[in-house]
Amino acid sequence: MRTSLGELARLFAKLGTIAFGGPAAHIAMMEDEVVVRRKWLTREAFIDLLGATNLIPGPNSTELAIHIGHARAGWAGLVVAGVSFILPAALIVTVIAWAYVRFGALPAAAGILYGVKPVVIAVVLQALWRLGRSAIKNTWLAIVGGAAVIAILIGVNELIVLAAGGVVAAIPRWRGGSDVRRALLPSSLVSTGHSLASAGAAGVVGSASAVALWPLFGVFFKIGAVLFGSGYVLLAFMRADFVERLHWLTERQLLDAVAVGQITPGPVFTTATFVGYVLAGGSGAALATLGIFLPAFIFVAISGPLVPKLRRSPLAGAVLDGVNVVSLALMAVVTAQLAKAALIDPPAIAIAAASALVLFRYRTNSAWLVIGGAVIGLVLVIARV
Repeated sequence: MRTSLGELARLFAKLGTIAFGGPAAHIAMMEDEVVVRRKWLTREAFIDLLGATNLIPGPNSTELAIHIGHARAGWAGLVVAGVSFILPAALIVTVIAWAYVRFGALPAAAGILYGVKPVVIAVVLQALWRLGRSAIKNTWLAIVGGAAVIAILIGVNELIVLAAGGVVAAIPRWRGGSDVRRALLPSSLVSTGHSLASAGAAGVVGSASAVALWPLFGVFFKIGAVLFGSGYVLLAFMRADFVERLHWLTERQLLDAVAVGQITPGPVFTTATFVGYVLAGGSGAALATLGIFLPAFIFVAISGPLVPKLRRSPLAGAVLDGVNVVSLALMAVVTAQLAKAALIDPPAIAIAAASALVLFRYRTNSAWLVIGGAVIGLVLVIARV
């Protein structure tokens, strides 16, 4: 059964409004809503789409939303789900950017973050537990997942770990080279990525003294077309372009922009919305947002139809199993890093423990827990003041 565009819009607009915590938390909330509550996808199909997002550049959680929209409502669903997830966060960031330009500082958000972060840890742990039981199908995949965690912790590049995980997981199914071509994404997808990056770079002709709208769009389009990895990778790309090469931002403005992307719900890539507003007002915010997210829609449109074909091939399916397990290993490492930053004192630990108890025992909707955590955090911070 297909899902109506209205249902898709309502779900992803809600997630774009309350999904704090970065991609790992977004993925956990999507799994709860799409697999557990609505049963739109099986857990295995959800994991396959998650693995596919790790094979293309761009923001993983946004691409997962786009994949889900395509799976449930075709090409129109692809657009509706992605836009509905991005738009609320972009509007929130635009309001914050206006306040930043008007008053010269970020609105205080310490209390909300203090209460929300421990809840996010519990939400992600629940998702890892459920997804892990489906993704780790045998002992060999468990070994691949464990090795991936170790490799990530010692600093091996995420893309290398993903590629190696896919290859190693397929070793037991290796039957020669006849199936290898079907195990890999077509070369047209790779060439499309290079074309997108070139097109974006070609649009960058502005100068440091005047930030024109289309050069601004070009820079963000290029970043969206070539960026793999986390928000920290986004910081590196933006610093190279906006601070060092073009001199459009200061170091402080860039760090403020990244902080806004981290403290607001929805995709971290809405950092681009903030930068666009600071540099060129409302029009700049709109074009910067379009530029950085547009490649994600293009890549999902190209790669999405390939996922079922990959699954039907024994060898390609084994590669996809390996990529899926490594994706969860990446998610687990990020969760551990988030936990270190979030569980900073007994009240935060208590919020996380209570959230985990409610989630695992009563299967409460994570949206209510996020709202509750925000309220508790505000109360605690005000009480301390």
